[in-house]
Amino acid sequence: MTPRLAGHRRRTPVANTPALTDRSWQEPSEHQLQGMQHDVVLDMGWGRLVFGQTFADLRGIVDALRAEESGERDICIYPRDPHVLVGLAPDELFIDPSYTYRLDLYRYRARHELIRGVFVRTATSRADMEAINEIYALNGMVVGEADIMWDNHRTRCFTYLVAEDTRTGRIVGTVTGVDHTLAFDDPEGGTSLWCLAVHNQDAPPGTGEALVRVLAERYVGRGRAYLDLSVMHDNEGAIRLYRKLGFGRVSAVCVKRKNPINTPLYAARPPGLVDLNPYARIIAEEALRRGIRVEVLDAEFGELRLSVGGRTVVTRESLSEFTTAVAMSRCDDKRVTRRIMERAGVRVARGALAREGQLEEAAALVREVGSVVVKPARGEQGRGITVGVTDEAGLEKAVRYALQFCPDVLVEELVPGDDLRVLVIDRQVVAAAVRRPAEVVADGRSTVTELVRSTSRRRERATGGESRIPLDDTTAEVVADAGWSMDDVPPNGQRIQVRRTANLHTGGTIEDVTAQVHPEVAAAAVRAAQALDIPVTGIDFLVDDVAGPDYVFIEANERPGLANHEPQPTAERFVDLLFPETRKRR
Repeated sequence: MTPRLAGHRRRTPVANTPALTDRSWQEPSEHQLQGMQHDVVLDMGWGRLVFGQTFADLRGIVDALRAEESGERDICIYPRDPHVLVGLAPDELFIDPSYTYRLDLYRYRARHELIRGVFVRTATSRADMEAINEIYALNGMVVGEADIMWDNHRTRCFTYLVAEDTRTGRIVGTVTGVDHTLAFDDPEGGTSLWCLAVHNQDAPPGTGEALVRVLAERYVGRGRAYLDLSVMHDNEGAIRLYRKLGFGRVSAVCVKRKNPINTPLYAARPPGLVDLNPYARIIAEEALRRGIRVEVLDAEFGELRLSVGGRTVVTRESLSEFTTAVAMSRCDDKRVTRRIMERAGVRVARGALAREGQLEEAAALVREVGSVVVKPARGEQGRGITVGVTDEAGLEKAVRYALQFCPDVLVEELVPGDDLRVLVIDRQVVAAAVRRPAEVVADGRSTVTELVRSTSRRRERATGGESRIPLDDTTAEVVADAGWSMDDVPPNGQRIQVRRTANLHTGGTIEDVTAQVHPEVAAAAVRAAQALDIPVTGIDFLVDDVAGPDYVFIEANERPGLANHEPQPTAERFVDLLFPETRKRR
């Protein structure tokens, strides 16, 4: 008998490499295919999964992919000889530039400690499917048919998991699993992971890892052999996570159909596209999907030249040649905007003007209404604004601050309510969202300063650097008004507002409420756009009830951020305005 050395452990024999899914060049034997169903296609709601190893004839895969529905994204995984498959229809198919990673489930080791702040559970209602779609939309993914997803989930073949933020109870992540054994009697006993997505601003750290681990543990419990996933080759963050969890590369590839959704994966990208901010990129991507030529003129400035059919339009984010200099100047000066709104019958807050050494009118307004907002008459992105001024000393300080950005200052009554942005394109309301000031949610371990930094980093990553929470005197003052200091460690789940204004550039958040806006408010937004004679604008109101008719006009933005209103079709309607000949029939 061979002696056993102390400290050495016998390893469980490892099965041979699966021949069906990791050796695309090897023809499987009848024995290997015994019992497996043939020509398997699963409808995921956002598209279909075509399991290539179940097709005896590659032409059957071509036919399956040709049946792809408009607006969906079908994926063929595990095709044999994928280069030959694409060669059968090179004008229609392409090999996806992604990697396939595999976790051998017998190697999986559970994490010793729980991931704080995250609770992963099975989806339990159709409403959960709607929440899953919201996460997809926030991540620029194809949303699915909620009814199909719910019907799928009622079978054990599909597993839809959601992650809840234990501090807020909100769904902040999701992942979908497919059990190949239940789907088509897979002789390899495999499973696959699809659509891992987390809320890129609000999800606690580790949400993605928690979702993957729970899914893997579900399949370990079923005795499955491996868990596969497909990840884009340049998604470095996701690849690091998968490697950390024990996933390794396998040779399987995915084949997709050339369609407008997949265009960025197989067509040449214009130089400078990756350097655009999210507000310009969303327009460029929509134009490319329609076959419109995109030229990046100035990536830092967000300037594009869009061309189709011999006609060219230059844009800077949502500002285009269609917006006249007159309309732009009307939005730029808040004093002018107020006068136009009053003449158009749009309700505005009571206001007064102030200049250096000229505070009498503004001070009288403070005494009369009790609390005011002080802001530069010209400016954007929340610069120079002070909210909640209640006395003359505060007024003097706020005016001095605003004067750093403009020699004229506007002082307006502070009207309580939610900050509502209504996006109007081509005289139609396209989207509406409530904007809220930046806040942090305590985890019971971190100081307020640490919470602000970590939340700001998530905001920054999610917006390409466009949104961050400043650590300045204003933040400290707002935190102090809430009864905390920057060095305090609030209890787990405590929400603390850290900025007064809801501006997205200082970390504010946005919640889509398009379906809830009252017709009278929507009509006021359209009336405001018509009075300004501007084709694209973001009209800001204060409302005490999003679904109610009462509002007060705040300001108009001539260059609203279209990317802030997903999943509403803001970029689509903007490109419709610029190039109506490319408009999809609705």
